[in-house]
Amino acid sequence: MRLVIDGDGSPVKDTTIEIAQKYSLPVVIVTSIDHYSKKEYPAFVEFVYVDRGADSADFKIVSLIQPQDFLITQDYGLASLVLPKAKHVLHQTGMEYTQMNIDSLLTQRFIGSKMRQAKQRTKGPKPYTNEDRRHFITTLEGLIQQSQLSSK
Repeated sequence: MRLVIDGDGSPVKDTTIEIAQKYSLPVVIVTSIDHYSKKEYPAFVEFVYVDRGADSADFKIVSLIQPQDFLITQDYGLASLVLPKAKHVLHQTGMEYTQMNIDSLLTQRFIGSKMRQAKQRTKGPKPYTNEDRRHFITTLEGLIQQSQLSSK
């Protein structure tokens, strides 16, 4: 079991690393070379850098993901591609992507895109809050514990 993070713009990298350390899990952060970091990370954290490009990180994640992995992403499109492959797919707010909610999320994204193309004003994402972070931590830890129990 690994925690894979869609790293471009993720506000939960450090939080996920802390949780991974607590449960002795490896972390893989996939990010654009534009976000290269010289920051020191623990040995259980691996960075995979990809070329610039709109979907480079997404394609790499799809190719890397394994059946026991967790993916953390805010990208609904990537979530829809990985759902059949990964153990769990989570949004940074702690919402779990499922076969039951992905279609409506993709539809909302499509409608918003069409509205923006028609020059209609749409709301952007809400600011990331401490409550979002707490919900993410609770959800991720609960799913890890559940997975570890079921694998024994």
